[in-house]
Amino acid sequence: MELALFQPEIPQNTGTILRLGACLGVHVHIIHPTGFTFSSKELRRAGLDYLDAAEFTEHPSYAHFAEWRESQNRRLALLTTRAATSAYATEYRDGDILMVGRESSGVPDNVASAADLRVRIPMRQNLRSLNVAIAASLVLGEALRQTQAFAALT
Repeated sequence: MELALFQPEIPQNTGTILRLGACLGVHVHIIHPTGFTFSSKELRRAGLDYLDAAEFTEHPSYAHFAEWRESQNRRLALLTTRAATSAYATEYRDGDILMVGRESSGVPDNVASAADLRVRIPMRQNLRSLNVAIAASLVLGEALRQTQAFAALT
């Protein structure tokens, strides 16, 4: 299981997700451009000293990430408020990549249509969305539970 951040805009969210990846042994993909200078200084506030344990790959563009993903034959699950399928009614597989979009606007239509799965977190009516780091952690937890990946951490 891996996480992908599509053009993240807020360094604190990116740092939090990198910390999540470090703690759970999950590789993180950062798809540029970011809305901030991608540097350890910008990320340290949220990631603290966990960034040294984080495994991540930077992709210069979505096209680069998509080409890599295709070459690896990896399934992409997009977390989006526009999905009809609940993240908890989805069967995850080893090797899936869970993607969150930009904090302000999600992902463009071409990225959404390229996803193999589009899932949403069930929420109360009239509320827009969760923070991307919280959303990533909720769905990642479910995906790791389903694939029994937590057993390797204990």
